[in-house]
Amino acid sequence: MSERNVDKGKRIIIGVSTLFLVAVVGAIVFGINLAESGSNGNGDKENVNNKKEHVTASVKAVQTLCNPTNYKEECEENLMAGVGDSTTTDPYELIKLAFNITIEKITDKFKEMDILHDIEKDPRAKMALETCKQLMDLSVSELQRSFIGMNEFSLMNVDKILMNLKVWLSGALTYQDTCLDQFENTTSDAGKKMQDLLTTGMHMTSNGLSIITALSDTFTNFNATKLLGRRLLQDSESLVHNGGLNETLLLNRKPNVTVAKDGSGDFKTINEALNKVPEKNKTPFVIYIKEGIYQEYVEVKKNMTHVVFIGDGGKKTRITGNKNYIDGITTYKTATVAIQGDNFVGMNMGFENSAGAEKHQAVALRVQADKSVFFNCSMDGYQDTLYVHTLRQYYRDCTISGTIDFVFGNALVVFQNCTFVVRKPMENQQCIVTAQGRKEKEQPSAIVIQGGSIVADPEFYPVRFVNKAYLARPWKTYSRTIFMDTYIDDLIQGEGYLAWQALEGPTGMDTCFYAEYHNTGPGSDKSKRVNWNGVVNLNSKAARLFAPSKFFHGLDWVRAIGVPCFPTVPPHYRHKKTILPW
Repeated sequence: MSERNVDKGKRIIIGVSTLFLVAVVGAIVFGINLAESGSNGNGDKENVNNKKEHVTASVKAVQTLCNPTNYKEECEENLMAGVGDSTTTDPYELIKLAFNITIEKITDKFKEMDILHDIEKDPRAKMALETCKQLMDLSVSELQRSFIGMNEFSLMNVDKILMNLKVWLSGALTYQDTCLDQFENTTSDAGKKMQDLLTTGMHMTSNGLSIITALSDTFTNFNATKLLGRRLLQDSESLVHNGGLNETLLLNRKPNVTVAKDGSGDFKTINEALNKVPEKNKTPFVIYIKEGIYQEYVEVKKNMTHVVFIGDGGKKTRITGNKNYIDGITTYKTATVAIQGDNFVGMNMGFENSAGAEKHQAVALRVQADKSVFFNCSMDGYQDTLYVHTLRQYYRDCTISGTIDFVFGNALVVFQNCTFVVRKPMENQQCIVTAQGRKEKEQPSAIVIQGGSIVADPEFYPVRFVNKAYLARPWKTYSRTIFMDTYIDDLIQGEGYLAWQALEGPTGMDTCFYAEYHNTGPGSDKSKRVNWNGVVNLNSKAARLFAPSKFFHGLDWVRAIGVPCFPTVPPHYRHKKTILPW
């Protein structure tokens, strides 16, 4: 067969696939009859009847679309108001309309947020309002790219697109929730006012996520991709854009700029180097940061995409700061380094918050960049060291140290072959490794620790049975954390988990999802674990769902960098303390 005929055949398959997708969305997912009513020649009377039928069909379409949502009444009211006289029944257009309405509901409140900020007297509440505006900008950005993502639908990439939409909508929802978290311990009513402003937008975002999740679940159950055969899926792989990266190890690339404190590079500070990153960059912009302690607060902004930090080692190239909650700064703002630009890569770097245990929340690194990768890095602090805030993140061969909730957030994050070091806290404190922040069950987020080790810092080791340590506590209602093939030393208490102590009492025990699979070490004994409904057992099939290839729905963005990644759950074996054989 000639190349022309092959290309023509592919185009026909893509066209048929797209038509099939529309049919599946309409008929299988939503049960909507998309056929237009024909005229039987009865003139105006028939036109009136047709219009009534269209209106009825439109109402039914909206009701069906809103059926899987958590806030059905708001979903129906807002969509029907948005539909107006168009009487559309196209679920594709209705979903896009839902995203548009959500964006409008949030952006319409920006002016009121500014007014609240200007009149606020409580310093902490004023900072919270300022942070909220930034978070809502990020939320709208995720909603906007979800809207754009709807235009990329075809059966060739349906699984990836649906996963993208779930990740981005989950991120949008998390930013909104984080906004409200900023008002903890404030003295004014600004938090209540902000909640009132955001309620409709948050509910509509939640509804959008529910609709996309229902669509995704239906496709998974229907197994639509298999219907077209393996060849179509293989062809589609070449159409997936890898985000501007190529199949070369970034370590072997010549840096675009070099940072050196001694003046031997292009710049003396990291922030100066970041100013050279092209806006919305599409190829790796490599910043080599020579050995040294860099005392600066670094933000890789949303429009700084494909930025790469390469250092001389986690203990040699270190970025350090000491902002903290006790000194009047919100947890979100305490980060020494904040990463927002998608496709960020950090290699051989150290990130530190040196505030100390007595200063409570003090973030070393906050990450909210989609498809971000960290390799051979160290993150050191005490409480809230690593804020894995949102979107997709992968960590390999890293060391994270801290005391309380020192890995927290609501990203889809996998830690592979990483070491978690529990440090000595204050005398009256307990230690918790993770606090995952999944607020709604439709969110695809989780903290997955695979093939690592959980050990005590030498200073903590003598008091590890006095200051008790636990694997996790449920920060938000549907907190989800999985420990697989990991060495757990004896510092971890037999109970394994702590309840979250909210104002209304302990929470999260029945709604969380905590699982352990094929771990080793004295702390891995599950016989004394807490008897919660949320603590579950995984078989090998369920465990594979949280390994990188299944959990992320594809690893092209990790493999493109050249960082090691084992895609699934390894065969059963028993390993010793630290390194797994991959």
